[in-house]
Amino acid sequence: MEKKKVAYIYDPAFNTFDYGSEHPMKPQRIGMTHELIESYQLLPKLQVYKSPSMEINELLEFHDEKYLQFLQQVNPENEEQFSKEMEIYNPEEDCPIFKGLFEYSCLQAGSSKLGAKLLNDKEVEIAINWSGGYHHARKSQASGFCFVNDIVLAIQELLKHHTRVLYIDIDIHHGDGVETAFFSSNRVMTCSFHKYEDDWWPYTGKVSRIGTGKGENYSVNVPLKDNIDDEQYIYIFKKTMKEVIDRFQPNAIVMQCGCDTLAGDIIGDFNLTLEGPAECVRFIRQYNLPLLVLGGGGYTPKNVARCWTYLTSLLIDDKKLEKELPENIDRDIYGPNNLLYIDKYNRENKNSFEELDNIYTEIHNHLKNIEIVTSVENLIVSTKKQLKIK
Repeated sequence: MEKKKVAYIYDPAFNTFDYGSEHPMKPQRIGMTHELIESYQLLPKLQVYKSPSMEINELLEFHDEKYLQFLQQVNPENEEQFSKEMEIYNPEEDCPIFKGLFEYSCLQAGSSKLGAKLLNDKEVEIAINWSGGYHHARKSQASGFCFVNDIVLAIQELLKHHTRVLYIDIDIHHGDGVETAFFSSNRVMTCSFHKYEDDWWPYTGKVSRIGTGKGENYSVNVPLKDNIDDEQYIYIFKKTMKEVIDRFQPNAIVMQCGCDTLAGDIIGDFNLTLEGPAECVRFIRQYNLPLLVLGGGGYTPKNVARCWTYLTSLLIDDKKLEKELPENIDRDIYGPNNLLYIDKYNRENKNSFEELDNIYTEIHNHLKNIEIVTSVENLIVSTKKQLKIK
């Protein structure tokens, strides 16, 4: 596979943030991934950029001003003074207030927007930000470990130069925040592959959820059941994405690569090995469109680092990495086998190919109704007005 010009955006500051010892989200997984990427000697093959911090005026392109003021002001010492605001802006216990919260969010968002800008300016063909992918945050509300929606902000940036942007989400949780932001848009198609059950958070993502108004049929949802394996996941992903791309004809793609789908994740209930997400990324890479690749969920840090390192190599030139982890990596973390790749578990797969085909048929029936708007100039002018760009 042809080697591509790839940007990699990172800041060691992510290792200093902490959601709390009992919280499953560990920002340190970003540093672990970086160390593994470095140990495999992938950095010289990348254009490395330091994460920039997003300014408040840039965050206002999507987020509510009062909500951002709350994020700026609240901290663990004064949290009690913001009890009213907490009920409005941060109603769920899964989004704790921690030291440096706003700085952390600004770095995430700034990194994703930088990736979008590099693609817009044709500096690179692919941009990677493993610190991004926070797909649950709403315009004025924290949700699902997410405070600022870096994905929406990056897509808005891409829309300044691209007529149509495709968003793909392979996190185990439904990409509800991004979908909601573009639910009535026909310029952004959102496509989420996720676990769906009545009692599985965020309780959304049925195949019948297809968008509204101009955005009707531009939201694609692929609800899956526990313990899906690589074979089935790759099957429904390729089948769905081929039709989505053929019909929507995107000019740029944003792909959220949450790896809480991997076997052994402490929250997720899927049963993928690294080859599951890898084959999905490989399939999208072959379209040779500007591609922004982001992180997301993943709560067994050593497997997150394994997965994102493997995907980084794949995005550069798709060369196989050595199975044995490099010697200078902490062997205690990746023990007992000290291997890059992971095995699936022996668990009952609750999905069937017949069910997957039924899901695809319903998606196909929605997709055949979409219409492509081809006036690039009018669309970009319209978007600038919507985003209040001078």
